[in-house]
Amino acid sequence: MKKLTSGIRLAVATALVAAAPIVAHAQSYPGKPVKIIVNYTPGGPTDLVARTMGAKMGEILNQSFVVENMPSANGAIGTNAASRAAPDGYTILFSTAGHTSVALALFGDKLGFDPFRDITPIGKIVDSTQMIVAHPSLGVKSIAELVALAKAKPGQLNFGSVGIGSSNHLGIELLKSMAGIDMVHIPYKGTAPVMQDLMAGRVHLMLNSMGTVIQQVRAGKLVALAVGTTTRSAAAPDVPTMEELGYKGYQVSTWYAFFAPAKTPPVIINKLNATLNQGLADPQIVKVLVPQGFDAAPSTPEAVSKLMREEYERWKKVITDAKIVAE
Repeated sequence: MKKLTSGIRLAVATALVAAAPIVAHAQSYPGKPVKIIVNYTPGGPTDLVARTMGAKMGEILNQSFVVENMPSANGAIGTNAASRAAPDGYTILFSTAGHTSVALALFGDKLGFDPFRDITPIGKIVDSTQMIVAHPSLGVKSIAELVALAKAKPGQLNFGSVGIGSSNHLGIELLKSMAGIDMVHIPYKGTAPVMQDLMAGRVHLMLNSMGTVIQQVRAGKLVALAVGTTTRSAAAPDVPTMEELGYKGYQVSTWYAFFAPAKTPPVIINKLNATLNQGLADPQIVKVLVPQGFDAAPSTPEAVSKLMREEYERWKKVITDAKIVAE
């Protein structure tokens, strides 16, 4: 018994000694600038979120958070770079479901990384309401009118997206399936070209983040038909949700989160999560986010992991049912 007790004490002591450097590192962290890899081009609404939160977290922790943009169609460049970085908290990733779990559902083994294995969530930052908008020339002012027109003209209406398998592609595919309509998908290689054609009326409609389309809606250049969240957005309270319109289970929103390389110590993850959530509670931060169509969404790393798994399963079914093949 004495030998067993001594063995347990030795194991505990060894574990405490091994953990001591990690705890000390967490207490002094961050001792140098933190790099934020952003899977998006500079200057857009998503880049604004990353820079706003990076600056706020740097203010709280008294250290610089420096953004490095690494855009690519499926987030592979940025995510791969983040997953290969040292798991010490000095490189973190700003990304979303479209570039992590949904990308895995679309590309599978071709993706080049596994978001459930190679990166670990720090916490969600914001939810970005997705809004279905149409060009005024289409002559529809509601989802009911859009569905009626699409049924009267099968295959003659089109919708744009930033690429095959993107959230704005899959969201309209879900609408097509639920409403029993046929519309033609026109994929683009980015937000700027599809928005240019949408504004010109060459693209009839699109599902896009509110931060990208809300100014055009307010100016009367686009018509807002519905939002994909389960509750109305504070930035556009007069626009109904798809749930309200009878499309039960239709939920399409984009969330953005910070991630770290796998094996980053939990104490570092927890410190970053607490700092992130503290920043999101700042009313000044909310004032920056809401007009852009973003809602602060503090969370835990575990909640983000659960959300990723749910979205992978949901969109995998949509991709399979619509026979969507990644290019």
